[in-house]
Amino acid sequence: MPSKRKTDYFALMKGLLAEYTKCFVVHADHVGSKQFQDIRKALRGEGTVLMGKNTMMRKVINGLGPDSPYQRLIEADLIRGNVGLIFVKESLALAKGVVTKYTVPAPARAGVVANADVVVPAGPTGCDPSQTNYFQTMDVPTKITKGQIEIVRDMPLITKGDRVTPGQADLLQKLGIRPFTYGLEIVKVFDNGEMFDPKILDISDNDIIWAFTQGARNVAALSFSIGIANQSTVPHSIRAAVRAMISVVINDGMSYSFDAASDVKAYLADPSAFAVASGGGNEAAAEPEPEPESEEEEEEVQINLGGDDAW
Repeated sequence: MPSKRKTDYFALMKGLLAEYTKCFVVHADHVGSKQFQDIRKALRGEGTVLMGKNTMMRKVINGLGPDSPYQRLIEADLIRGNVGLIFVKESLALAKGVVTKYTVPAPARAGVVANADVVVPAGPTGCDPSQTNYFQTMDVPTKITKGQIEIVRDMPLITKGDRVTPGQADLLQKLGIRPFTYGLEIVKVFDNGEMFDPKILDISDNDIIWAFTQGARNVAALSFSIGIANQSTVPHSIRAAVRAMISVVINDGMSYSFDAASDVKAYLADPSAFAVASGGGNEAAAEPEPEPESEEEEEEVQINLGGDDAW
C-alpha cells in the first residue's frame, strides 16, 4: 500500500496534468533550494514547479492512458536523470524568461561536467613569484611584473562538455574564477502534445516577419530571373504594369485616363498645389504681401533718416 506521501504526490501530479497543457522539461543539476524557492515565488499564479522521482512521474503519466498527449514525454525518454516539470498557464516565453533569470555563478569542482568553455584571462594573478613553479606545471605562460605573477595571454583551459580535472579546479579556485552558472535548464518545451527546442521561444514576431519578407523577396527575384510568375511576383508585376500604363497615358496625350494617371496629370499641371497639400494642413497660411508704401511716406522716411537726428 503506497504511503500518504506518495498518494498526495500522485494526486498533485494528476491534477496538474489535467489542468495544464503546456510545460517545460527541466534539468535541475547543481540547483540549490534557494533557487527553487525564488523560481516558485516568481512563477506564482503563472506556473507550477514539480519535482519528484522519475519512477513516480512515469507511473502517473502512464496511468493517464496511451491517448494522453503527455505520453510523448515517455516516448521521447525525457523523464530521466535529475529532471522536473514546470507547468505554464499562459505565455511560455515569459515563463522561460523567469526560469533563466535565476541562475547563479558557481566555482569549478573536480569531476563536474563543464557547461561552458573556460578561458583564463591574461593579467595579474595576485600571486607572489614563489608560486611560479605551480603555474609552469599547469602550462600557464607567465612573467613577473611588479613583484607578482602575471599571465601573459588568454589561455583556454576547459572545453564545454569535458570533466573538470582536480588541477583545473585548483587553478581556477586560486585565481578566484567562478566560471560556471547553474540554474534550471530547459531541455524541451511541451505544448499540447507538441515538443520543440526552447530556443524557438526566443523568436519574436518581428523575426518571423523579417524572415518571411526576405524569403518572399528572394523567391520573387528568382522567379523574375527565370520568367515564371507566381504569388510573390504578382504585386511587383501589377506595380510595373500600372507605371507603364501611366507612362503611356501621360506621354501620348491620350484622352483616356484612370485614377492613378489623373493624380499624376494633376501633379504635372500644378506641382505647387501638391506641395501645399503635402503639408497636411499643418503649415500656417501664407501671410499676405505687405502693401507698397506711398510716395509721400517714402519721402517722409528719407527726410527723417537724413535729418539732424540721424545716426
